Amino acid sequence: MLVEGRLARVKRIDNKGPTNYVGYGKQKLVRYQLDPAIAAELGVPASGSVAEPVSWLAERKVVPMTAEPTNLILFGPPGTGKTYATASEAVRLCGEPVPADREELMTAYHRLADTGRIEFVTFHQSTAYEDFVEGLRPTQVTDGGAAGFELKPELGIFRRIARRAETSTGTGSVSFSVADRKIFKMSIGEVANSDDSYLFEEAIDGGYALLGFEDIDWSNPRFGDREAIIDALRTAGANDGEPNALSGRVQMPFIFRNEVKRGDIIVVSKGNRLFRAIGEVTGDYQFEPRKGGGYAHRRAVRWLWVDRTGAATSEIYARSFTQKSIYALTKADLNIPALERYISSQQDTGSGAPEPFVLVIDEINRANISKVFGELITLLEVDKRLGQPNALKVRLPYSGDVFGVPANLHIIGTMNTADRSIALLDTALRRRFEFRELMPDASLLGTVDGIDVAALLAIINERVEYLFDREHQIGHAYFIGCKTRDDLDAVMRHKVIPLLAEYFYEDWAKVAAVLGDGDDGEGDRQGRFINRRRLKAPHGLGGNEDVAPRYRWSVRDTFSYDGFASA
Repeated sequence: MLVEGRLARVKRIDNKGPTNYVGYGKQKLVRYQLDPAIAAELGVPASGSVAEPVSWLAERKVVPMTAEPTNLILFGPPGTGKTYATASEAVRLCGEPVPADREELMTAYHRLADTGRIEFVTFHQSTAYEDFVEGLRPTQVTDGGAAGFELKPELGIFRRIARRAETSTGTGSVSFSVADRKIFKMSIGEVANSDDSYLFEEAIDGGYALLGFEDIDWSNPRFGDREAIIDALRTAGANDGEPNALSGRVQMPFIFRNEVKRGDIIVVSKGNRLFRAIGEVTGDYQFEPRKGGGYAHRRAVRWLWVDRTGAATSEIYARSFTQKSIYALTKADLNIPALERYISSQQDTGSGAPEPFVLVIDEINRANISKVFGELITLLEVDKRLGQPNALKVRLPYSGDVFGVPANLHIIGTMNTADRSIALLDTALRRRFEFRELMPDASLLGTVDGIDVAALLAIINERVEYLFDREHQIGHAYFIGCKTRDDLDAVMRHKVIPLLAEYFYEDWAKVAAVLGDGDDGEGDRQGRFINRRRLKAPHGLGGNEDVAPRYRWSVRDTFSYDGFASA
């Protein structure tokens, strides 16, 4: 039996027989008796007859998907249009029409990326689980007056977009709009000080926001003026120096009392890089003195979204939060769709299928897949996603969070087969992904200043496949933008010829053969693209027949495409 990812032992009530389900030959369970703690967690009686299966999915409304999640890898030689195909597929998976025009397609792609619906990451040899899923990062803490550091979990890009996908309540279902509202960042207590942790819980439970600073009642209408607040602080004899319009003990009460209006939004920070609550202000300023003093200023708030572990600030804001207790966030730096999505995710207003999200992993084969994905390899399977028939969750090692992969999160990977063959890819990953090959398509090319570029590419690739293999062919994308003879020469000189030299490990005889400049003779040769000059043997080796002739190869200043197809 699995309870939130933990294995529970199964045995006969009469203490006879094996200690696991498999040992019974998968016989049907008729009666059961559970540990009281497990029964309480499942929400069923501790003993009885077989009931309907109890699932963690009952904790949350799961909206069925209209389409299965996609795990797709696009693979092929360089320059075969994987970038374009990735953008097209990502836009399609997000439920948007795919424009035929490349510029319009990339505009749609970037718009979806700006709203957090599409994320892009490039794998490399140093990419680790801690970067992709979650890891521990040092965080400065101040506890009891002593400063120090502690390691705290930080979400990687996969968990961030997974959380985004899980907060989606349904296509077109965002019922809460932040339009025409001011949005404020606010701190409730010091996160680094454990003695203040009760303040956040009190605020959430009580339905209000709390502000510290002097215990002065700002309810009087005259405190709508900043100078009145300064005068009151002077009269109170506060010992933090002469108050002025720029000091925090003037600005913070003024903003909290006057600038924050009913209907405005408060985003409660958890340090500078996380936020843990979002609320709508529903009441005016109130002064409620507390026993022992402090945090006497409050505003009634309807909390719309709460997550005590916190979500990354970057999900909704382009900058890190500052340490000011309260201030207005810049609308230009806010990701409004993402903010509204977070708010609506806990309002139970969704209808229809949740919005799709896409994670694009470029060069997926360059990292150690087993180490980067870890236990997520199992969760990626279509039927193991949240809301699917065999949904699974696992407890993650650093945060201890119970985590599953949402069904509305699609994954697209790209592979350059010139770097690494698909045959060398991790077997577990191959089983869980659909693979789509993209090969060079010379038919997409035409002529440039009378030169048949399609024939040029087809002949080059035929020779590459003969001398090397099909996975190292030259892609058509290199030539797509060629409009003039100079463009074509630049592509051949700066892209194609260096790539061929890399493929053949500087064996220029093979490079020359691919370009039609090969020669079985041993003398000098003036080719279409490459010149060959025989080097003179050093003194004393000239008559040695065992010494093979050596050549100096050079790329021509000008190229000739005449008769290339028949060479």
